[in-house]
Amino acid sequence: MFSDAVWVAALLAIDPIGLGGMTIRAWSGPARENYLQNYRGLLAAKSAFRRMPLHISDQQILGGLDLPATLATGRAVMTSGLLGDCDGGVLVVAMAERISSGTAARLAAVMDRHAVIREQNSIATVHHARFAVVALDEGHDPDEAPPACLLERLAFTVAQSGLSGDAVWPDAAMVAQARESLGMIASSDDALAQLCSLAAALGIGSLRAPLFALRAARAAAALQGREAVAACDIALAARLVLAPRATQVPSAPADEKPEDQAEESAESQSPRDDQPEAVEDSISDAQKSVLPPELLAALAAGAGPKRASRGAGKTGDSTSLRRGRPAGTKRGALGGGARLNLIETLRAAAPWQRLRQTAVPGCKLKIRADDFRIQKFKEQTKSVAIFAVDASGSAAVNRLAEAKGAVQLLLADCYVRRDQVALLAFRGRVAECLLPPTSALARAKRSLAGLPGGGPTPLATGINAAREMAEAERRKGHQPLLVLLTDGGANIGRDGKPGRAAAAHDALAAARLCRGARLSCLVVDTAPRPQPFVAKLAGEMAARYVPLPYADPSHLSRIVQSQGDFRASSAA
Repeated sequence: MFSDAVWVAALLAIDPIGLGGMTIRAWSGPARENYLQNYRGLLAAKSAFRRMPLHISDQQILGGLDLPATLATGRAVMTSGLLGDCDGGVLVVAMAERISSGTAARLAAVMDRHAVIREQNSIATVHHARFAVVALDEGHDPDEAPPACLLERLAFTVAQSGLSGDAVWPDAAMVAQARESLGMIASSDDALAQLCSLAAALGIGSLRAPLFALRAARAAAALQGREAVAACDIALAARLVLAPRATQVPSAPADEKPEDQAEESAESQSPRDDQPEAVEDSISDAQKSVLPPELLAALAAGAGPKRASRGAGKTGDSTSLRRGRPAGTKRGALGGGARLNLIETLRAAAPWQRLRQTAVPGCKLKIRADDFRIQKFKEQTKSVAIFAVDASGSAAVNRLAEAKGAVQLLLADCYVRRDQVALLAFRGRVAECLLPPTSALARAKRSLAGLPGGGPTPLATGINAAREMAEAERRKGHQPLLVLLTDGGANIGRDGKPGRAAAAHDALAAARLCRGARLSCLVVDTAPRPQPFVAKLAGEMAARYVPLPYADPSHLSRIVQSQGDFRASSAA
């Protein structure tokens, strides 16, 4: 009847609030704009259709104090914000894969409450906000996706391949009639049981998914003029809602029992058990028709749909009062380089002007120190990976070659992230800084070319030197990651005297200093076999321990990047 993308638009136009919205994973272009225009034509008359830009403040999205109106009237006047203006309509989120987790969380909270609850300057306001969300995902990489909390609340996903310009669309009058009759569509408990069981078989843990699917099935039945949900409606809803969320291939049904066991089972089975069998049979049929062939192949290969894991923010972001991108305001006093946000200060003072003018006649605008709002900035800090390499003994040549390769691989990404890499080598009785923190690839290659090796192992000296460098970088506002590569054969103490017992004691003491400094550390055991002392050393440092007897540069580079403080790609 219709293509899947058209079905999604039609069902969402019938039940926009109940289905939450959709994600359109496609680049900007005529095909996407034509699809949005056709979808808008199916909406109810006078429905709001607003776009939310990427960089939007809380004041704009949630509303707040209208400063000019407040000063003009002498009383607090609040605005409804973008979400309040979208009540009963659709919100289009541009570049949804790049919105911050904070903005996504506020948007999700409003979608759950169906209202904007704003408390600002001792004034609480509530604005109704029931809307559907169309998230425009322009991510190039499969791991680039909108925040999970937002995707969780959107029923559908539309891919670039589904935006066909010559697709057949339903008539707006037919969609409007289906919207009016939606409340009278009946759905049985069996339909919900089938969808829940199918969601479990596909590895979908969210309870919203089968509920979205049931709503989609009811909307499909309404669009086709039926009074109750049919099997074809369930299959359509499962294909549109559940299939894109699948994380595993449904398990095959169990083999048939022998005839004698089947007869015994049939005799002992009560009539009320026939219904679950019918449900299971229909689930098995639905499993065969729901999953597209390409998705089924991807799931079988272990490459199912992935979504970006978005945390509370980028690890390398820090709050500053002097530089960076604006990140809200806070109450505070001037001084120390802090910048006054005049607009927010006036907003804080405006509700109190009538009361203050009564106390101080003749003063048109009375601002107190409690009204001061200081601008906060979020500054992106640089990550610095400090490699401390054990350059002693016969294994130095192989391990140093691996460290060189890992440093060069990490440096290749530094041009994008503007991160830095440093290299320390310890042997004999000293620790030498061969490569200070840098992101200059040519300089790094020259410094790595002549890295020497051989001699005893001053492990404590190397750990202390790496810790001092890490603390120095942190004082500069950088985010250090200490990577220690050693086989644990310490034989030179901190005082430069030989002795394995004293050297081991000093190394553990130096490791505890790293833990006390709260440094992010990674200990790589480069011995041919994992050494208990190196694992103990990692425990004292509160570091991740990685035995790596057969390492290669790319493997070591991936381990360093997986620490989180030194990631392969930065969040926008």
